[in-house]
Amino acid sequence: MIRKSAALLATAMLAGALTVGLFAAPAQAALRHIDGTVVSKNSDNRTFKLTTQNGNTVRIKVNSATKFERIAGFGALHKGMRIEVDAQTTSSGLLAKQVETRGGGGGGGNDDGGGDDHGGGGADDGPNHT
Repeated sequence: MIRKSAALLATAMLAGALTVGLFAAPAQAALRHIDGTVVSKNSDNRTFKLTTQNGNTVRIKVNSATKFERIAGFGALHKGMRIEVDAQTTSSGLLAKQVETRGGGGGGGNDDGGGDDHGGGGADDGPNHT
């Protein structure tokens, strides 16, 4: 009887832990869309700072997996450039998953002709749009 109760309790605890894990993972993977203007870049740390449309300044890190569209990579980012960033929140801050020039023009470099212009943002932007 004691073994059966212990086995049922262990099974219930495992099922609960798996359920929590299933719900926790998607929340961590959510991307945040940020429109802003580059105010500084730190090449040593591979980070840059943006001033967002609402006046906040955010620090964003890039890594080898960061995709650049219509920009010739991290080296081409410069102060005053208007960009759109899709970033993921990590334990060490925001990590850029994708960076592209804002409004679909001007950045030069890696234009793949895919026609993925987002425009300048608007009323239809999702809840994670800054």
